[in-house]
Amino acid sequence: MKTTETPAPVPAESGAPVVKTDAPAGAPPKEKKEGAVLNVFSHGMLVLWAFMVVMPLLWAVMTSFKDDRSIFSSPWSLPDTLHFENWSRAWTQANMSDYFLNTVLVVGGSLIGTLVLGSMAAYVLARFDFPGNRFIYFLFIGGMSFPIMLALVPLFYVVNNMGLLNTIHGLILVYIAYSLPFTVFFLTAFFRTLPSSVAEAAFVDGASHSRTFFQIMLPMAKPGLISVGIFNFLGQWNQYMLPTVLNTDQDKHVLTQGLVQLAVSQGYKGDWSGLFAGLVMAMLPVLAAYIVFQRQVVQGLTAGALK
Repeated sequence: MKTTETPAPVPAESGAPVVKTDAPAGAPPKEKKEGAVLNVFSHGMLVLWAFMVVMPLLWAVMTSFKDDRSIFSSPWSLPDTLHFENWSRAWTQANMSDYFLNTVLVVGGSLIGTLVLGSMAAYVLARFDFPGNRFIYFLFIGGMSFPIMLALVPLFYVVNNMGLLNTIHGLILVYIAYSLPFTVFFLTAFFRTLPSSVAEAAFVDGASHSRTFFQIMLPMAKPGLISVGIFNFLGQWNQYMLPTVLNTDQDKHVLTQGLVQLAVSQGYKGDWSGLFAGLVMAMLPVLAAYIVFQRQVVQGLTAGALK
């Protein structure tokens, strides 16, 4: 019976260094350290950016509960007493309630009109081939690059000749025309990413084009509609130039005009506490809308890049 002898391990030569490494195979330690440094740098920049954005908002909210003397004597300290009368004074005496209602009517009507008309135009441009398709699309793109400053004077005369000057519905129509180029541009790219097989199945079942759009394609485009709706809401809610030129009637002023009027109403003695309270009132709806729909905004922004 033969036995197989296992050869003894050869001892390492004296003086030969033994290199030990804890890095996993395929991951050099140098690249791992560079990735960690880049990760720390990116997170640090995000924290710094969040601090720069959040701090002015928190400071404005804190200042809205101070009196005028505390605002100038200790601007960075917390208020000793919460002065809720600043909010009530801005809401009633400064007519912020009327300005808020006018802004809700104008922005609400223009936002609905912009989304309905913009989605219909974007769906046709994205789904149907016809002579002049690209020309119409590039006309909308050109509208995005046209400065609104150049259109103020002719726009004033056009609105005045139509009898829509100093009216809520006139301002709504101007807001819709101002917001349509970006809306069509955004939603055209979004509608192109939606599967065409669903619309084809609806046509086979006998659905008309309008029914396919409103009952099938439009619900599928909900993330894109919410995203472009948030962007239009921000632009229309904070719009100041258009209502200043086209809406000189004080009874129909919007919030941006009301804040300016509140700042200059008392001459050199400004109501700073009431001004900050009115500023926070104008800011809260925008923050609330973004907080509620932030997930849909991210989905709408990334959907156009993935197909």
